[in-house]
Amino acid sequence: MSVADQRVPRDRRPIDAVQVRPVVLLEPEPADNPLDALLRDPGVSEVLINGPRRVFVRRGGRTEEADVRFVDDAHLRRIIDALLARAGRRVDEANPVVDARLPDGIRLNAVVPPIAVDGAMLTIRKPAAVSHGVDELIAAGTLRRAVAYLLAACVRGRLDIVVSGDAGAGKTTTLNVLAQFLPADERIVTIEEVAELRLAQPHVLRLESRPAAVAGPAEVTVRDLVRIAHRLRTDRIVVGELRDGAALDLLQAMSTGHDGTLTTINASSPRDAVDRLESMAVLAGRRFPARAIREELGGAVDLIVHQARLRDGTRRVTHVTEVVGMDGDGVRLQDIFVFDYGAGEDEHGRLRGGLVYTGFRPHFLTRLTSVGIAVPYGLFGIPVGSS
Repeated sequence: MSVADQRVPRDRRPIDAVQVRPVVLLEPEPADNPLDALLRDPGVSEVLINGPRRVFVRRGGRTEEADVRFVDDAHLRRIIDALLARAGRRVDEANPVVDARLPDGIRLNAVVPPIAVDGAMLTIRKPAAVSHGVDELIAAGTLRRAVAYLLAACVRGRLDIVVSGDAGAGKTTTLNVLAQFLPADERIVTIEEVAELRLAQPHVLRLESRPAAVAGPAEVTVRDLVRIAHRLRTDRIVVGELRDGAALDLLQAMSTGHDGTLTTINASSPRDAVDRLESMAVLAGRRFPARAIREELGGAVDLIVHQARLRDGTRRVTHVTEVVGMDGDGVRLQDIFVFDYGAGEDEHGRLRGGLVYTGFRPHFLTRLTSVGIAVPYGLFGIPVGSS
């Protein structure tokens, strides 16, 4: 380049002397989004998309096919990309599975090829328009008022409680209601993969895990956050869901001073919940004997509240089960309340049954009494049909 050329200001050089970079225009959010009506419909709690031609919704606990279609898989992918962009996330062949939470609380799970064989899939879970309280659960038949009174006493008395159930059984809703019983003067840390809990207490620290990326910030797991919570001078730990080795760290936290912990786990029964907790703790990577883990589990967890989606589409608490301790080589469980399946159905096909007292006097009543929480013995003699 000549001396004369060097004197020419950079922005006034001839066009062929300037390196021109292509301008990349960001694609606006598609205006032809067939999901808009479903997302605005207050009766729709979930949208389940199995490729561009099959769209289902959940209404009132039942699944039905929606009259919604996408032009093709490319059209569906544009919608998925636009939704994920609102959460600052993306999905592609290198990262084909993504969980995300939108600013308005909507939870997304997207799966695309090559993992999704028949085309992109998208699951959308809408948050409740109004945060559920215990009165709403009682009105919906999820649990009895007397049982809610007992659970509130257990939360205030710092019992370690696990809410178990299958996917879609309403565990997070029940956990959120139990967390509402936490005292307002305690420091509470919530730990979730995707933040859904809504606590009204003034001193709540919300932590959300971060998945690994091909290139980007390092992964932060739920297990990492459980360890972090120990250093935050926490009074209570609430974990949205246990899935992996975090189970071992949480059991150890329960056993070493963090009483009153609340969490959920995917399981088909209270006994299955205990087995899954043990399995996840064993797989945590440390060389603990299985019996040692069972003993820690039997001494750490106090109560299991099991919830299920029943055949009539309703979500009900079906077991309130105390973890009594060890019985030989296994963890001993004792049901306090169980669901009465023999009560039949009403004219609308809804199950009439509710939680019925089994006659077992919980061991933890002595513990509650020692901290000044009285539970009337008459609470347990509840006939079927009363609230």
